[in-house]
Amino acid sequence: MDLRKLKSQYLEYLEIEKGRSRKTNENYNHYLDRFLDWAKVSQPEKITEALVRDYRIFLNRLGEKEGKALKKNTQNYYIIALRSFLKYLNKKDIQTLAAEKVEVGKSSRREIEFLESEEVERIIDAASGQDFKSIRDRAILELLFSAGLRVSELVSINREKLDLKNQEFSIRGKGDKVRVVFVSDRAKKSLEKYLDKRSDIDPALFVQDVKALKQFESRTENENTKKEKSLRLTPRTIQRIVKYYAAKARIIKEVHPHTLRHSFATDLLINGADIRSVQAMLGHSSITTTQIYTHVTNRQLRDIHKTFHARRRKK
Repeated sequence: MDLRKLKSQYLEYLEIEKGRSRKTNENYNHYLDRFLDWAKVSQPEKITEALVRDYRIFLNRLGEKEGKALKKNTQNYYIIALRSFLKYLNKKDIQTLAAEKVEVGKSSRREIEFLESEEVERIIDAASGQDFKSIRDRAILELLFSAGLRVSELVSINREKLDLKNQEFSIRGKGDKVRVVFVSDRAKKSLEKYLDKRSDIDPALFVQDVKALKQFESRTENENTKKEKSLRLTPRTIQRIVKYYAAKARIIKEVHPHTLRHSFATDLLINGADIRSVQAMLGHSSITTTQIYTHVTNRQLRDIHKTFHARRRKK
């Protein structure tokens, strides 16, 4: 059977049987298309170890002419997609290269950017106005740091799901996995203040500013509002909001919504949380993903060593 048709069947398998998100399918389609365009083979039995080795060399050298090669992690995404595709073909008893013969290269250790607690305070305090936008933005910043949310998770929240009485609610994260996240006392106050300002009927927790709300409220009941664009904020808007207040607070670091998620995790570890608990609160499927934050405990160990080691020795 033609590899392009098999690829389409594989993507349908990911969507229906494995429950992968639309974005995951789009990514895998892109990764596999690059391989098929490069390999120029149409039959699965033509995929060999030698072909995959040459493909890895191609990926490693890709972009050298422009002066910027693909990162090792990015190269691995292509190989992971190919290996997963081969595993699917093996499962269907289609003659091709065994998936086990394709190894994923070692990734370079990720360096994460996080904020000190004082820097987080400065960013949140930068949203200090009493207008709708400032109150909304402060609630966004407080919730990002309180719950360690991904930006996609934040924008997906509906008001009805928010349980401020118990200060917790469920969120559906990566891989369609559901986890419980928690709302701090400060985040609760900011959210209550923000929700008191809402007079619209949009289900989204975070919506556009008061000008957009007034336009929404001015529509007559006879209008087909279902066709109207939602007031829900987009991930891009959240990114702009975070960057704006980081700049306003004069934070030198490059700050994104995910920086607050990193800061949430490091704050937990600094204050004594165990890594398994942090893994659960972040929604990581593997502990190895959470271990990127152990640089914090490593730093603490260094400080402890410096303070307490060989104190009785003469200088």
